[in-house]
Amino acid sequence: MTAVEKIEDLNKISFPKLGWSFNIDPTAFKIGSLEIQWYGILITLGLVLAVLYCFPRMKRFGIDSDRAVDAVIGGVIGGIVGARAYYVIFNWSEYKEDIKEIFNTRGGGLAIYGGIIGAMLVGLLICKIRKVKMLPMLDITVLGFLIGQGVGRWGNFVNQEAFGSNTDSLFGMTGGRIQASLNWETTYMSGDMYQNGKEVFADYAVHPCFLYESLWCILGFVLLALWSKRRKYDGQIFLMYLGLYGAERFFVEGLRTDSLMLGNIRVSQMLSAVLFVVSVTLQIVFFFRRRRDPETFVLYANTEESRQLIEESRRKRMGMPAEDIRTGDDDNEEFDDDDFDDVDTDDEDTESQILKDDKNKEDK
Repeated sequence: MTAVEKIEDLNKISFPKLGWSFNIDPTAFKIGSLEIQWYGILITLGLVLAVLYCFPRMKRFGIDSDRAVDAVIGGVIGGIVGARAYYVIFNWSEYKEDIKEIFNTRGGGLAIYGGIIGAMLVGLLICKIRKVKMLPMLDITVLGFLIGQGVGRWGNFVNQEAFGSNTDSLFGMTGGRIQASLNWETTYMSGDMYQNGKEVFADYAVHPCFLYESLWCILGFVLLALWSKRRKYDGQIFLMYLGLYGAERFFVEGLRTDSLMLGNIRVSQMLSAVLFVVSVTLQIVFFFRRRRDPETFVLYANTEESRQLIEESRRKRMGMPAEDIRTGDDDNEEFDDDDFDDVDTDDEDTESQILKDDKNKEDK
């Protein structure tokens, strides 16, 4: 394994075998005494791009975007709280002496799985309240997740965190903060790596786990976005997301040096394995069920209920008079096929009578 140069500048990041070197301060700029971090900017950018992609395409999934916006806002809040709570729970020893530090997220400490769980719990609760179908909403939401994850992971690059074990690969990276972190974590008894017996050396390059996950999420987004136009049932894109992300995270988590632990078990790696198995199992089950009874797997976007809700929302946005287009109302009954048949018959009888009258006049 090739040794790398010692880097004194904490803001310097290097990919030795590629000949790339960057100098990036985690603080993007300051407003007075307030420091704006690149990490927060990149997460926000990922969120904005996800919203810009998903909202115009909700109609394709049968979702009324006016109703869904509340679920999205709630999901964002739930995601932030969940990401922090997940991290704190599995690092409780760092916070039990100073509870106030739980609310200080400026130094990092957000877990992606916690964010996903929190966003889904709050978002789906609001979906139920706002009467938004959950499975189609999950399908479009996970496409947004992949965009957000693909972009947001570059915040780990700027902070020089979420890296892996030593490697001699072409993409191996090092940096001032990485080397300082490894020297501390592996040398001092209070360091997590020292206590867990992990051997990762600052003298060698490490796996850029952030890069692996970012590229995988972007690739996953492209594949699932294309497949979404051909999805066979509501919830299929969601299940595919769980399988794709679960598989990637299982292997990448095994490389990382900062995994959240439960005893000797990497929490995120275990959860990834469970999600992958559940995803594959359910997809196989639904595949055979759909083959036996395809009529039970009708996409919500193709239902009358979906069309009615979207049409009502469109009329409201355009300022058109409120009009109840739902079926079953006493004051607004819909015509059935027999009604239209009767109308056609009456028209034909009227036309015949007119022709007979004209003929009688000519005979006279």
